[in-house]
Amino acid sequence: MAWTDSHCHVPYEGIGTDVIELARQAGVTRMVDIGTDADQSAAAVEVAQANDGVWATVGLHPHDAKNGVDTIVHLLGEAKVVGIGECGLDYHYDHSPRPAQREAFAAQIALAKAHDLALVIHTREAWDDTFAILRSEGVPERTVFHCFTGGPAEARLALDLGTHLSFSGIVTFKTADDPRAAAALCPLDRLLVETDSPFLAPVPHRGEKNQPAYVTVVGAAIAAVKGIDVAEVEASTWHAAARVFRLL
Repeated sequence: MAWTDSHCHVPYEGIGTDVIELARQAGVTRMVDIGTDADQSAAAVEVAQANDGVWATVGLHPHDAKNGVDTIVHLLGEAKVVGIGECGLDYHYDHSPRPAQREAFAAQIALAKAHDLALVIHTREAWDDTFAILRSEGVPERTVFHCFTGGPAEARLALDLGTHLSFSGIVTFKTADDPRAAAALCPLDRLLVETDSPFLAPVPHRGEKNQPAYVTVVGAAIAAVKGIDVAEVEASTWHAAARVFRLL
């Protein structure tokens, strides 16, 4: 058994593919490289196809929703593509107009269902609309709320829809009481761990570029929240990631 980083961006903003070997040395032997637009999705596919233990998603981040989902669909047939996303709504920055975000999110839900791929959701300050669109469009069988930042109320709503919750280094932050409470109530078979590298490096690596190797720190934090052995989190998140993304 080993660790799976269910959500990372490689290469991206100062981190290169050398972090894949560093991750392996730390016991992180599987990584899902996440697309955010046409270029980053293509890069993720290229990295996945060149490296054992790495898979890719193809997605249009809400920041880039204005570019249109048609910019990414040509990548969906590529080998080692296991998901759609990250996609969703981000009302904190509004880099794309909200109507465009909602349209792109709904379109990517449809793509996930049509291609039988996992759906990876990004939501920030948009819980009500995120849940409304999921209910309206229908939740794909394998859906993940990545970098879960909600509290118990949002966690229960997400879990009731049949989704999985993925927790990042945020659970190590001093002020992150809500995500820790959400992790505490989330069943192990519905819980994933991620780095979202190069962002959100966990304590004690704050201020560094995050990397997939640090997902072990996230796993240890989840174990502490739940009061269980780290090996149990390692095993459960390994199997959960395999189910969600159909990793072989």
